[in-house]
Amino acid sequence: LLLSLGNSGKVSSRRWLNLQEYQSKKLMQESGVTVQRFYVADNAPDALQAAKRLGAKEIVLKAQILAGGRGKGVFDSGLKGGVHLTKDPSVVGELANRMLGYSLTTKQTPKEGVKVKTVMVAEALDITRETYFAILMDRACNGPVMVGSPQGGMDIEEVADKTPELIFKEVIDIFEGVRDDQAVRMAANLGFKGPLERQAADQIKRLYDLFLKVDATQVEVNPLGETPEGQVVCFDAKINFDDNAEFRQKAVFALDDMSESDPTETEAAKWDLKYIGLDGNIACFVNGAGLAMATCDIIDLHGGKPANFLDLGGGVKEKQVYEAFKLLTADPKVEAILVNIFGGIVNCAIIANGITKACRELELKVPLVVRLEGGYSTGGATTTTLHPTYTLFDCSTHYHPRALSVLNSIFLSLLFTSPPLLCHMHHFLHFLHLSTFYERSVLFHTGLILSIVFLNSVQ
Repeated sequence: LLLSLGNSGKVSSRRWLNLQEYQSKKLMQESGVTVQRFYVADNAPDALQAAKRLGAKEIVLKAQILAGGRGKGVFDSGLKGGVHLTKDPSVVGELANRMLGYSLTTKQTPKEGVKVKTVMVAEALDITRETYFAILMDRACNGPVMVGSPQGGMDIEEVADKTPELIFKEVIDIFEGVRDDQAVRMAANLGFKGPLERQAADQIKRLYDLFLKVDATQVEVNPLGETPEGQVVCFDAKINFDDNAEFRQKAVFALDDMSESDPTETEAAKWDLKYIGLDGNIACFVNGAGLAMATCDIIDLHGGKPANFLDLGGGVKEKQVYEAFKLLTADPKVEAILVNIFGGIVNCAIIANGITKACRELELKVPLVVRLEGGYSTGGATTTTLHPTYTLFDCSTHYHPRALSVLNSIFLSLLFTSPPLLCHMHHFLHFLHLSTFYERSVLFHTGLILSIVFLNSVQ
């Protein structure tokens, strides 16, 4: 859930850009990195023609989806496996016909699977030996590092845990780049010998060029292998991108296929909202990734389950607040909403305006607890014509008791983190005795001023 701590201003709305395998291979190709020869097709006849054009001894046909575990997946056409090897090009058309337009289900996809729109037809190469190589940003080194292991083609975390001596690391000077001696040393540590050592070193330098060229945060090749013909080949790669570099990587980000993304997350991205759906029933509406994670933890601590992670970020506008409420209330799992805002990177008045607008226009039917603290928090109460203590609106009263109980606990813990002025405490104590108090309250906890907003008509 770690997105970007303390967002300030408007940032890129697309998070975690994911490219299909063939797209990553194309980027590597353009940087001179050696990959298998391949074609891409979106229909069976084109796949067949691609297989014939390759003229390879053996062909591998791969369904292109973002989820892993394709080889053991199952299509709703009845075909088993999203990766197939064949020495007969004529079979490729038939296999593609049973892949394209059908849903592939793997251990990483939703239970209904993901519809396959494209396939990659590639030359299948034998691998004599597999190694692991990656370039990634390392906070401890304040820059990029190379990480490699002669044990490739498997879970690198397992290698690091069981045989840490087989993990090799080279810190890259961001001004010098990858030096020749570093590249050769890493190639030797990966186990490449003779002419292959120089070839592997060259591939390592080209991968670093790619890393810089596309503003990557990680380029992971597993396996970086050698073939019986004496070639060093990047057989599979995962590239992670710096989302803040979208403004200068428009061509790369234009490759992003949002069709496999969660529709709610996609809609949230349109409004520069960072949203992740979870499986609970209490919606979170927070600014700042750190506070958002802490709020999810608070809910869990009090026995509830968060329905989502929603980070408004900084520089939020009233329209975004309104759209965020639309997303939250559209989720059938949501039985209550907790708003927790710190007015350091946002203006609480804007949040308050957006909330009251959403409550009136969306006919909110779930209980809502709001905490505003920090910059312009009192201004929020004034701007929205809220009485310094409370005011009244209309709302439904059908609330889920489980979610309500959790909100009660959170309400009290938030209240006493910064006690309200004594002159307002008697109002709180008075309403505390009302049996429907928690069912009807929206709490504006504004530092030393407590403002309670009722979304129910009170007799």
